[in-house]
Order: sequence, then structure tokens, then C-alpha cells
Amino acid sequence: MREALFVKQNSAKWHEYENTPTNDPDELAERFVIISDDLAYAKTFYPQSKTTQYLNGLAAGFHQSIYKNKKEKTNRFIYFWQSELPLLFRKYHRQILYSFIFFIIFFLIGILSAKYDNSFVRYILGDDYVNMTNENISKGEPFGVFKSENEFLMFWMIAKNNITVTASTFVLGITFSLGTLLYLFKNGLMVGCFQYLFISKGLGIQSVLVIWIHGTLEISTIILAGAAGLIMGNSLLFPKTYTRFVSLKRGALDGLKIMLGIVPIVVAAAIFESFVTRHTEMPLWLSISILSGSFIFIVWYVIIYPLYLSRKLKPDLINDERKY
Repeated sequence: MREALFVKQNSAKWHEYENTPTNDPDELAERFVIISDDLAYAKTFYPQSKTTQYLNGLAAGFHQSIYKNKKEKTNRFIYFWQSELPLLFRKYHRQILYSFIFFIIFFLIGILSAKYDNSFVRYILGDDYVNMTNENISKGEPFGVFKSENEFLMFWMIAKNNITVTASTFVLGITFSLGTLLYLFKNGLMVGCFQYLFISKGLGIQSVLVIWIHGTLEISTIILAGAAGLIMGNSLLFPKTYTRFVSLKRGALDGLKIMLGIVPIVVAAAIFESFVTRHTEMPLWLSISILSGSFIFIVWYVIIYPLYLSRKLKPDLINDERKY
């Protein structure tokens, strides 16, 4: 049978399965068997075609649904943090890398612009903030801004602001990723200017030991939110074998899961900024321990552990694929 005829005979069925999901275990199993048979046929007669790739993805999706249904018997909350979220990070390591690179570029632009244009810092951060910081420095309290409010009030304001920033960075991915890039640019530029403000006063190292106690987690969440936005934007730009609407739903759902996953990190960053960063007199070893611990956690949970988990599960996935 020619491939075009094979597709014509079965495309309506495939699209129905893809666009009208079912929670009925028997129907799900039946669909999985049918798609597996179609995939076996396609692999035999059209091994290198896009039809085979499409069916392989569809079959994998059914298998994942069946696997998830089995896991519902265990603690769904634990499964999300232990497996589902790390595997999502692994799946989208490339988008996370792109978001990181964009942010670092914009961060460096902020530093260089502030260095060669004295008015740039005031333009980005505002005259009031710069004047207040200069006044604190003259008083011998360069980081007094972190002590200016009650801890609990400060926590509420910071957590609310950070959740708003990360959510906006993600949601604006719907604009074919342009809105996400704009927010990465805005925040990268602002952080770069903020950092250079202290570097220009000879407080570079001290500012790192104080500000990045919370900044390590805070900036990481912005980068991860940027990745989530790029995932949604790319699902619109590059739908592959899916319709653009179906691709958008898949990308938006994965991005939303990542956003849900970073909420505790956003809250932790707000706790550090409100209750810990204000203690600028803390011992050097404690400051370095908190900063390095936050950095190690992000690298481990977002990069190392997902790679380990993916390699650990890869033999099982290969065996499952051979069954299709």
C-alpha cells in the first residue's frame, strides 16, 4: 500500500485519538493496541517517513498515559517532584540553555552600558533608588535597602512581585516567544545595572556575598520561567507533525508544569531576601555556604539529576519502544 493511501485511510482515526483523549482504561488500551499495529506497519514499509515519526510519538504518548495511570496509586505529589518535573527539565534542557544564554547576554549588556554611561543606571533603576543606595553607602550601610521593611511584610511583597515577574515571563511566550525575550531583556538589564552600581563603588565582592544569597534562586526562577515561555512560543512556531493548536496545548501544559515546579523556589528566594539577606554582618563562611548551597541545588535538580534519571530510565524506554 502506498503511504499516501495508508495515511488517507487512517488519518481521521489518528486525529480523533490525538484530539479527543479518554480516561477510560479499556478504551485507552484499545487505542494503544491499534496505534501500535499502525506503527509496526509504518516501520516496516515507510521506516524513514514522517508518518512513522508521528505514529511513534502518538504511541509513546499513549504508553505514557497508561504508565501515569498506574502511578496514580502512589503519591502523585511525590511523583511530580521526584520524576515528572526533572524529566521535563531534561526534555527541555535546550530551551533552558537558550534562556540562560539570553539572560547572561542581557546582564552583560546592563553592566557594560552602566560602565560607559553614567546616566544609564539612573535611567534603569530610577533616581530615587540610586540616591537612596548612595546615601546608604555613605552611612556605611550599602545594603540597607534589605533592612528597610518588616520581615513578614517584605516577604509578602517580594514573593508577590517575583511570582508576577515569572508568570509574566512565561505567559508572554504566547507572542511567539517575543514577550518572553523582552522580559528576559528587561530583567537581565536591570540586574546588570544593579550589580554594577555596587561594583563602581568598590563593593563588587561584598555585593555578591550579600545580594546573591537570594539572587541565586531568584534569577534561576526567572531563567526557568523564560525557558517555559520559550517552550510555549516554540510550540507555536514549530508545531512539527501536530496541528498548531494541539502543539500549543502541549507546549503550554509543559510550560505550566515547569511554572508550578518553580513556585517553591520563588518562595524560598523571597524567604532568603526577607529574613536572611538583611543580616549583612553574618560570618563569611555562612554567606558562602548559603550561596553555594543554592547554586549546587539548582545545578543538581535542573541539570544533573534529570540527566541521571533520564539515563536510568532509558533502557526501559528502549524496551518499551521495541514493543510498538
